[in-house]
Amino acid sequence: MSTPPPPSQPPSGGFGAPQEPPPGGFTPPPPMPPAPPQQPPTQPVTQPAQPPAAQGPAGQPAYGYPQPGPGYGYPQQSGPVTTPMYAPQPPAGGPAGGNDKRTQLMIVGAALLAIVLIVGGGIWYTSGDGGGTGGDPQNSASGDPSASTGNDKPQESSPAVEKAPSNPKSKSLFNLPSPQPAEQVGTIGSWITDSTYVKSDVSKVVGYNLVDGGKKWEIPLPGEVCGATKHVSQNKSAILFRAAQRTPENKYVPCTEVGVIDLDAGKLVWSGNAKSTSGGDKPANLREVTISGNTVAAADISIGGAAWNLADGKSLWLPKVDAEQCRDTGYAGGEALAVIRKCGQSPNYTLYAQILDPTTGAAKASYKLSPGIDYAGIVSTKPLVVAADVGGTAKNATGVSDLFVVDDKGELKARISVTSGNFDGKCAATEVEKCTGMVVGNGKLYLPSKEHQGQDSSGGRTNELLSFDLTTGKQTSDRADAGERYQLTPLRMDGPNIIAYKEPPYDKGAQVVSIDGKTMKETLLMENPVEKANQRLESPFSPDYSEYRYHNGKLFISRTSVTKPYSDKSDPEYLFVSFTAS
Repeated sequence: MSTPPPPSQPPSGGFGAPQEPPPGGFTPPPPMPPAPPQQPPTQPVTQPAQPPAAQGPAGQPAYGYPQPGPGYGYPQQSGPVTTPMYAPQPPAGGPAGGNDKRTQLMIVGAALLAIVLIVGGGIWYTSGDGGGTGGDPQNSASGDPSASTGNDKPQESSPAVEKAPSNPKSKSLFNLPSPQPAEQVGTIGSWITDSTYVKSDVSKVVGYNLVDGGKKWEIPLPGEVCGATKHVSQNKSAILFRAAQRTPENKYVPCTEVGVIDLDAGKLVWSGNAKSTSGGDKPANLREVTISGNTVAAADISIGGAAWNLADGKSLWLPKVDAEQCRDTGYAGGEALAVIRKCGQSPNYTLYAQILDPTTGAAKASYKLSPGIDYAGIVSTKPLVVAADVGGTAKNATGVSDLFVVDDKGELKARISVTSGNFDGKCAATEVEKCTGMVVGNGKLYLPSKEHQGQDSSGGRTNELLSFDLTTGKQTSDRADAGERYQLTPLRMDGPNIIAYKEPPYDKGAQVVSIDGKTMKETLLMENPVEKANQRLESPFSPDYSEYRYHNGKLFISRTSVTKPYSDKSDPEYLFVSFTAS
């Protein structure tokens, strides 16, 4: 690993780039990065594993064919990044309707709430019968390509779990009306097990049974949920939450608390925070949290990262910025623990993508990203696939121009260029594990094409699922068509298969399909009702900014934030909606 450069000039704000938060720290605007230590600290930072008391109210040519271009599989130099990666999210509420209205919703939301957390794409589940990706009922994990199995088995070796039901025609299962706080409140986080759907709510996390949606348990929290991981290990997952409610006098309560939830028992196993090695007694503000095996890791781009033992909350390392101004800006979990580490000061940053020892935080492998990259996301940790906007060349506001495939020794294995603008994977501007529309499996990266004109005379839009080879960096001949007027988004891997959601035209119901990784043949898992009442349930949601959870013939779609509707005359809004195959 080459030595990171020493600090250069002090930060200078650039137009359109994320700005530093005030000294007190708050989550909304993105801050500048710091990093965690390479050595574990001597004292724990955990708190008792008791739930706190609740407070406050509840077309284009060449689609589907290889896109030739220079540099496939080889690193390229580039100029400085001038714009941040994709990050906008529409508001919690929105109009019902077809794809046109969804598009309007996204445009309005991007303008109003560009700093809101986004979560989309991945779906994950736990399995109590050993049918998960890891095959161990105590360590089964999500179908997300990098989800933690607890045993490091490659996902490609696991069989597909999702089977076509006898009747894929679905019906509405249970829909929870959305809370209506006066100010926008985070509700990020949702998980599905064989018996329970678990969803973050206003200052609480609630478990619902999968039969009729009845409440099974509730975990009250002192403040709103401000972060959550998609990964599950040993039937546990992790959230971030504020230590108190926001008030008109104190609107910027920092996101400092980490908690681990037992998804089956409905208990807060432990909660705690971390104090920066240079920040005194003040708990560190955190932006992202993830899980890999027995390690929970959380970070913020301005102060670095910390980690805890999943079982008991014992501190593994604390936030730290070293002498060369290097800090961990965000972690990605699953089968391995990876990090984006930023060194130096603006405008002379150097970024490293590293594979970490999950017990100590020490780098096992390190890859130095090209100059001119200020932010990067991690699509997969095993193999390590890193996404970045190199030199501001990403098109269509995706935030991704290139993907870097890094081997276990920290060497570049392949470089995938998506600068043509024909591909639709997205990554957030300042969050490492917030890439949507891209999944990794079978030695390939799967992502959808940009929507384009279909063959239908009605002028409908459509797209395809395509793939790139992770060894060569070149596009393959894989192609799965969404179908006329449908738009397909890959959600997760299911063994060798890809689970995808299809947004429907106005006169059809949405679909969930399983796509064979070898033949690209589609199997229909679910088709939702075409009736207008049911369409209105789904239309306010989108894979770009909502959470989709499909498992065993059940689909849950939920919001990541809620607020009071813009109009009393708008359609009813729901925190989540759900469907079940008949």
